[in-house]
Amino acid sequence: MILEKKNLIVISKSTLPSVPFLRLKEKILGKSYELSISFVSETKAQEINIEHRNKDYIPNTLSFSLCEIPRKKNGEIIMCLKEARRQYKKFGMTYENYLIFLVLHSMLHLKGYVHGSTMESKEKYYFKLFKKTNEKTNNSRN
Repeated sequence: MILEKKNLIVISKSTLPSVPFLRLKEKILGKSYELSISFVSETKAQEINIEHRNKDYIPNTLSFSLCEIPRKKNGEIIMCLKEARRQYKKFGMTYENYLIFLVLHSMLHLKGYVHGSTMESKEKYYFKLFKKTNEKTNNSRN
């Protein structure tokens, strides 16, 4: 499945998760930022992680800034849904909210943030705006 809208392309071999991709992109990266998001298998995610980061494990998400010339910025987010599905309960979130968190986390990396208190504060701010509040909590069965 492919979603293509206003400087955003989301590519998946299966159904796309219910994440407000365009609203997140426009709020965090801006309307003119060109972004692609690809959902890949565990094997592919691990291969990309080894090739580009020299790290041999399956990542839940990877972010790559592709070009930063004045007035033109673009990047790519690679996500592994199977890895995210294994992890979401550890973070006390529903699966859908965890995916929203991973997307906004990746976008903040594209914006230049690194792990630390400033990035965490931005994550909390954006997560409050975009999290789904009508879902079951992690204390109930999903």
